Amino acid sequence: MPSFFSSDWFIIGLEIVFLILIIYDTKRYIETKKREYIVNIVLTLAFAIWALMPYYNSYFKWNEVQKQEYIIECNKENNQSLCACLSGSIFKEYGFEEYNKLDKKSEDYKEFFNNTKKECLDNGWF
Repeated sequence: MPSFFSSDWFIIGLEIVFLILIIYDTKRYIETKKREYIVNIVLTLAFAIWALMPYYNSYFKWNEVQKQEYIIECNKENNQSLCACLSGSIFKEYGFEEYNKLDKKSEDYKEFFNNTKKECLDNGWF
């Protein structure tokens, strides 16, 4: 995934779009009292939670000390710019407890790690 999609500005932009949609539907519901706007509000909230929850894993499942420890370990094995990209993906994909219990030699983790590393080293559009 391009780094733009995990940037704070993209997340803030998504939050603003969802908030505008909810406010618009609430305003229309107050004006018309049609139930379809309640359905729109519920669906918008559900989609917002579904779309934004992966971006918040890094805020809830890792504290700053744990993040720094991981980055220090990563810097021992890789260069700093690659670690910055890898750590962002790992923080979003796994919680701290889940990452520690994870078998680093499993095929799933190796595939995730290699895909993330390839995305980090890709000099694409972003």
